[in-house]
Amino acid sequence: MAQRKIIHVDCDCFYAAVEMRDDPSLREVPLAVGGQGPRGVVTTCNYTARAFGVRSAMPGGEARRLCPGLVMVPPDMAKYRAVSRQVMDILRQLTDLVEPLSLDEAFLDVTDVTEHHGSATLMARHLRERIRREVGITVSAGVAPNKFLAKIASDWRKPDGLFVITPEQVPDFVRTLPVNKIHGVGRVTAAKLGALGVETCGDLQDLGVEVLLERFGKQGYRLYEMAHGRDDRPVVVSRVAKSVSVERTFSQDLPDKNACAAVLPSLVADLGVRLSRRARGQAIHKLFMKVRYGDFSTHTLERVRESVTAPEVEDFRPLLDQLVTREGRSVRLLGVGVRFRNTDAPVTQLRLFD
Repeated sequence: MAQRKIIHVDCDCFYAAVEMRDDPSLREVPLAVGGQGPRGVVTTCNYTARAFGVRSAMPGGEARRLCPGLVMVPPDMAKYRAVSRQVMDILRQLTDLVEPLSLDEAFLDVTDVTEHHGSATLMARHLRERIRREVGITVSAGVAPNKFLAKIASDWRKPDGLFVITPEQVPDFVRTLPVNKIHGVGRVTAAKLGALGVETCGDLQDLGVEVLLERFGKQGYRLYEMAHGRDDRPVVVSRVAKSVSVERTFSQDLPDKNACAAVLPSLVADLGVRLSRRARGQAIHKLFMKVRYGDFSTHTLERVRESVTAPEVEDFRPLLDQLVTREGRSVRLLGVGVRFRNTDAPVTQLRLFD
């Protein structure tokens, strides 16, 4: 079995980041997003506010006492959900094995992804750059052999950071890791471990599995495994993909339709790779193409092609002919994709090797 490659992506101070993106005047001030009035609570805040001690779930009155210049804005959940969809769509263009944990973070299993030379580190860099460029916010990412370590890694160099834990680095990395970093270890369990003299994963290793089983039952074995950096939890997909697409932003704009036609075969080939990776095939209902011009205006066009099972270049040429019509208009981004027939099938929990 191939060594697993897991990426954890976490948007930095997500709600506050979206507000700062949309209102540049908020970027240089301590900012909190949360309920208004005397009973309001901080949902999240930017790093300027955190420097004053402001934290999530803190009462607004206390936050303002710590930071008299705090600017507090009400949350706009509809906007945050829309931005979250943009982020998740970018993640799913790399792999279908995406497990969202909330609006602003997700696990990806990229073990079988061949793009970016199969390097999870390069994939994480690519995702961070795309989200920064296309969504306008920063994300931190962690790369590791499992979910436990990937989530820890994403927090290691926040904000706007990338941290990688290779399989060879795991033993030394976990040895000094505080036990409260283990998934599921809260204050109560940490206090019980502290009473046994356990502060780090190295201490847990030295304590031994027998003692842990005696004191914590089944949880003791899980603690022992994670203390060694072992975690076999799969990335769980809880949605059925409605479409698959690939797109490419060019370092230099394509000058005309002929240039677009020249890169179309490689885009369609990449789309074919993504379709072949799907664990469960779905009937294709439509083909679509996306174009972003040099002036950043974006246009899409789709057509019903239900008889297509493996799209070829010629299937997309009519879309290109209709979408790129003006001579001398440069193209910044080009994408191709398919939409699947809606079978109204119930959403299932898809695991890595299903």
